Amino acid sequence: MEKQKYIDVVTIVGPTASGKTALSIKMAKAFDGEIINGDSMQVYKGLDIGTAKIREEEMEGIPHHLLSFKEPTESFSVAEYQRLVREKIKEIQSRKKLPIIVGGTGLYIQAVLYDFQFAEEKVDEEARKKYYEELAKIGPKAMHEKLAALDPETAKQIHPNNTRRVIRALELIELHGISKQSEELNRGHVPLYNHFIIGMNIDREELYKRINERVDIMMEQGLLDEVRSLWERNIRDVQAVKAIGYKELYEYLDGRISLDEAVEQIKQNSRRYAKRQLTYFRNKMDVHWIGNDWGSIIKMSKFFYNKEGN
Repeated sequence: MEKQKYIDVVTIVGPTASGKTALSIKMAKAFDGEIINGDSMQVYKGLDIGTAKIREEEMEGIPHHLLSFKEPTESFSVAEYQRLVREKIKEIQSRKKLPIIVGGTGLYIQAVLYDFQFAEEKVDEEARKKYYEELAKIGPKAMHEKLAALDPETAKQIHPNNTRRVIRALELIELHGISKQSEELNRGHVPLYNHFIIGMNIDREELYKRINERVDIMMEQGLLDEVRSLWERNIRDVQAVKAIGYKELYEYLDGRISLDEAVEQIKQNSRRYAKRQLTYFRNKMDVHWIGNDWGSIIKMSKFFYNKEGN
């Protein structure tokens, strides 16, 4: 008789405000697990309210990993995330615990679970500085045209106003001699773990209602003050403050829009992001979708983890 294959990594995915955090705590307590952050913005210190980062009192004693370890001025790549999470998975498994990855950044989670390969993520600060200085002189359109001359296929996939991606594509060509498209082709599809992905399936109308209410609660909790603390430190043009909730309030603090307009934009952009998240999970990952059906998860428990390693 064929031996039962046990799940060695569980992942909980879903759009923003779908209930991933609450489910993760239940699962960690039920299946003796530890939680690994699967959100690309929750790695930053000081980005707590706007990223809906779990508070210590909500953790109920469950160990959480890869939260708040980067300064908001630092960059953070999917390749770095992949390496760190794989290290954490080994560490957690060595304690005979179940690794549970929880978050909504689909590409980051997919890069961990499958044999994705990336060009070496060394950043040449001089090259990056040179490109940003050139961008300031010639503007986004001309910068995009420069990329198109070197790598037309990649240029077709990047909007001229997405200057961060344009510059990253130029860096890849300069530093590694490869196109962004070539890098994408190196992303594998072979699973590295016997994993199980749970997706939070929420009715669209209910999800949008939750998102709107969450934004209002974030504002009541002090999101504006959180963003102002970054703004007053003159932290700009970095990955952290381009997150939803931060970029809109920067617009308000810069005097470009009213506070009401900023809040409405946060809600709108969050709803759009949730839609993109769902599309990604449904098209790119083998997800077992559930609603509030905790009972079905309990029934699966015998497959989640074999403590004896048999």
